[in-house]
Amino acid sequence: MLPQTPRAGLDRAMSVDAALARMIDHTLLRPDALAAEVRRLCEEARRFGFSTVCVQPAWVAEAARALGGTGVGVAAVVAFPHGASVTEVKVAEARRARADGATELDLVANLGFIRGGALTALTAEVAAVVAAAAGAPVKVILETALFSDDERKIAAARAAVAGGAAFVKTSTGFAAAGGASAADVALLRRAVGPDIGVKASGGVRTRAQALAMVAAGASRIGASASIDLVTV
Repeated sequence: MLPQTPRAGLDRAMSVDAALARMIDHTLLRPDALAAEVRRLCEEARRFGFSTVCVQPAWVAEAARALGGTGVGVAAVVAFPHGASVTEVKVAEARRARADGATELDLVANLGFIRGGALTALTAEVAAVVAAAAGAPVKVILETALFSDDERKIAAARAAVAGGAAFVKTSTGFAAAGGASAADVALLRRAVGPDIGVKASGGVRTRAQALAMVAAGASRIGASASIDLVTV
């Protein structure tokens, strides 16, 4: 029997914060995920009204089949979790994800470009993936916890937006340095202004944390403990 996710399978009535739910990408990115777990993720997303499920490329088609006609989108990660693939591979991954039914893409930026200040290269790579996305929103993951210099984070966020990013995103959730912080969310919001999305992801496990991210300027939250965030 598969382990239960938080609150999964509960039949008792519960109150759901629907507005917050619509801001959440319900996430399963473990490399050992099973098809049954992906299908359960999709059922939870449908039941609670999450914005999308966020899955590894291998599970995009499975999730798209499960969620067809529900209004819940499918976000596929690209170059996850390190971002160190060459641009052509990222582009091919983006095209395949779209062909399999992804409605959004979460692209890990080349973190070496950020660290080295290669902002023109970062913008060009994002632009190439945005073109391959064929209209699907692209969220660019900056792995902000790796960088202590706020100006570096601001410059990276603006370079991603210059390449056509619809969102900038804090973290993969897989970096040893940490995940999202309200301070980084606020910094990204200041960097990109009101019209670009900011996604907080990595370590958001409680409702209080989620609300703090929203207060700091997040317009989307990535979480695996999503049900606990929205049930009150």
